[in-house]
Amino acid sequence: MKLPKLIVFALAVGAMSVAALAAEIEVEGTRMVVSGMLDGSALPEFVEHASNGRVRTVMFENSTGGSAEVAEAYAQVIRSKGLMTEARGQCQAACAYAFLAGKEHRFGRGGQVNALLIPLPRRPTAAELAAGGWRSDEARAAVPPAPAAGPVNVASAASPSAPADAPASDAGPGAKDAWLPGKGMLFTSTPTFFGRVYNTYYCDGNQGSDLSRCDRVSDADPYKLGVLTQ
Repeated sequence: MKLPKLIVFALAVGAMSVAALAAEIEVEGTRMVVSGMLDGSALPEFVEHASNGRVRTVMFENSTGGSAEVAEAYAQVIRSKGLMTEARGQCQAACAYAFLAGKEHRFGRGGQVNALLIPLPRRPTAAELAAGGWRSDEARAAVPPAPAAGPVNVASAASPSAPADAPASDAGPGAKDAWLPGKGMLFTSTPTFFGRVYNTYYCDGNQGSDLSRCDRVSDADPYKLGVLTQ
């Protein structure tokens, strides 16, 4: 089953609008909104706000790029401060990794289509999904996988018990050197008259910007997998 056209259109528009933007930060009460690419330019400001004791939630909004090293830096700060995270609109690759570090992590409210794309080297099997390993609090913090990487736990970065300097042998050599653009598990949240509808897709990377070619994954509820917690 392919992505519905409404979701494809919303994701494409969101990706085009933020693809080249550097990260920007805005504080709204106890929420810090981070938008744009996680390229390190806003990291000092992020650390300053996260350390002031007032921020409780980090909202990632329309962020479709960034480096593994910067994503790890964001994730370490989020874990160390015990912050919650939200994703509104697009949250891909570096953004998804930082998002999963939240003590609690959820999609933002509102009328927009939300999408979280977590890089994975291959499509998980039904047995792997059923095993529930992605929800394990004992799993080591995974780094973004390189093309030669083995299976990783997509929710393991969310474990507050995972040490920041944990070895990453499960992700394979050179795992920090490359993201997999457009390849991985895509979790979407779409507003309807009857509430939000959640779906999960696997994108093999060959679809480019045509997300309608991503395949729907059955029995991959984001809450059961630990990708969303509220």
